[in-house]
Formats: sequence, structure tokens, C-alpha cells
Amino acid sequence: MAHHDSLGVAVIGAGRMGADHIRRITEVTSGAHVAAVVDVDTDRAKALAAGVGGCDAFDDVAEALASPEVDAVLLASPGIAHEAALLTAFDHDLPVLCEKPLTPDAASALRVLEAEQRLGHRRVQVGFMRRYDREYVRLKALLDSGELGRTLMLHNRHRNPSCPPEFTSAMLINDSVTHEMDITRWLLGQEITAVTVMRPKPSGTAPEGLADPQFVVFETDGGALVDVEIYVNARYGYQVQAEAVCEYGSARIGDRHEMLVNREGRWGGSVTPGFVERFDEAYDREVQAWVDATRRGEVTGPGVWDGYAVAAVCEAGVRSLTEGRRVEVELVDRPALYS
Repeated sequence: MAHHDSLGVAVIGAGRMGADHIRRITEVTSGAHVAAVVDVDTDRAKALAAGVGGCDAFDDVAEALASPEVDAVLLASPGIAHEAALLTAFDHDLPVLCEKPLTPDAASALRVLEAEQRLGHRRVQVGFMRRYDREYVRLKALLDSGELGRTLMLHNRHRNPSCPPEFTSAMLINDSVTHEMDITRWLLGQEITAVTVMRPKPSGTAPEGLADPQFVVFETDGGALVDVEIYVNARYGYQVQAEAVCEYGSARIGDRHEMLVNREGRWGGSVTPGFVERFDEAYDREVQAWVDATRRGEVTGPGVWDGYAVAAVCEAGVRSLTEGRRVEVELVDRPALYS
């Protein structure tokens, strides 16, 4: 590797997430540097690359990944472009940290799954960063310890202050609840087998025609029931909470009681304004863990199977949303590579 054993990373996608990851690798992460920035918007790629120094800008993924300076790939382009980029990375046997979604649907995710199996070893970590959040890590450790017994139910709340104007009712499932799909599977060590999406009368704060909020129920193969309240125009701030109800107790995270202030007849704390502030440290830990594992020649964290399973749950969720009924999740058998 160039740069004295520092991992040369090609960042594909120079939008908000890509730019944030370029900053992160340059300023926060140890053991890696940005070797290439790739975006169809050449000017944007060049501007970001210029800010790094010793970094090349590309508008073509294949050309960038063929560069001898590139040891690994961070994929932050729109989901629709992921499959082609992943297959190109496989051609070069390069490790990839792929922002969610793995791909936009289960069929394309399955193609990636099959391609990685043909490669014969795991190469992809999928960016479900909540697995690296300290509160979720503590909750997972507690549930795994068994001291509270089996988890019976998991309650999730996921609230955003507002959503982009192009947001659709299906995107609440595909872009937002997707996080709860992965974290449910990870916390419980179970697959989601069915999804039911219910819609209360939309909030007056939601744009015309947007089904917001939604109430989503998962069933798992371990017999747990999981609910997710997703509300993307809650106005007051960004909040993610989870409570596991177990046989001998319960545990709740996401209240963020760092400092409570009493003043002028009121008490309270603050609510983070957005996901970047809430999960900034989790992103830092995720990228560092990926870099460390890659330099050891390992792939850890959520993988292609997790990305595929979530894509399949998303499809069932969107069908439930549009058809107004419970929909079972269709999954292929889990290949040995991911056992």
C-alpha cells in the first residue's frame, strides 16, 4: 500500500454523505487516506479531491478502481448506482464499505449476493451504522447476556424534524425504517418474517399526499413482535429510541439524558436536530472499524446477507403499505458464506 501502509480509499459519490466521509477519513480516521474521489459531477469531484491533496478525481468508477493507489472503496453514491460499482469492486477484489441500501431492491441485492459468493470470500460491509452506536452496542450486550431472558417485544420510535420535498410514502419504509429492520435483526439475532404497515390519519405537518406517520409491525422467526413508529415531519428534532421488553425486565435507549436543566419553572434537555449530530460518533466508529478490519485482511460488521435481508423486508413493507395488509417476507436460504 502507498502512504506507509495507510489504506488508500476511493470514495464513490461526492454528495452529502460522500463529502462527510471524505472529511472523516482525512480528519478523524487513522490508518487510511482518500486516494480518489469519484462522481459523475466532475467539478464536484475535483473540488473535493483538491481539498485533500495527493488525491485524484474521476468521473468513471472502473477507471478509479483500476488505479494502483486504490486499496479499498467507500461507496456513497445513490443506491441505484451501487450494484454496478460493487461488481466492479469484485472484479478488482477490493474491500468495500457500502452505504445503505446495498441496492434498491431484493432482486439486485440477490445478484450481488451471488457475485460475492462466486468470489468465494466476503468483501462488503454495509453501512448500517447504528450497530456502532454506543447505546445500541450496550443494549445488544445486555440482550446477548441473557440476564433479562428472551426478548418478547421491541418498541422503536424514529422521528425526524422534516423530510426532503421529494420524499414519498414508500421512502419512509425504504430510507428510514430500513435502519430499524437491520437493528432488529442484529439485536435479536433473528430474521424478520412478516411486515404490517398501518397508517393513522396523516399529520398536518406532512406534505400533501405523504402517509406520515406510519406504524410498522415486524414478526420474527424467533417469535418476537417489533413495532416501529416512523414520523418524518415531527418538527421538534431528530429522535431515535428503542425499548426491549424481556421476560425478566426491560431496557430502553435513546433518551439522551446528558444534561437536564431546571430554569424558570421548566426542566428539560435538548434534542439533536438531525441524524448527523445523533449518529456522528457511530459513523466515526463504523469507518474506523472497517479500516482496521480491512488492514488486517478481514471483513466484519453487517454484510451482503444483511443488505439483502433488509431489501427483502423493505419490499414486503412497501407491499403492506400499498395493499393495506400483512405481507410475509420472502428470503432465499442463507448461504454458508454468511453463516
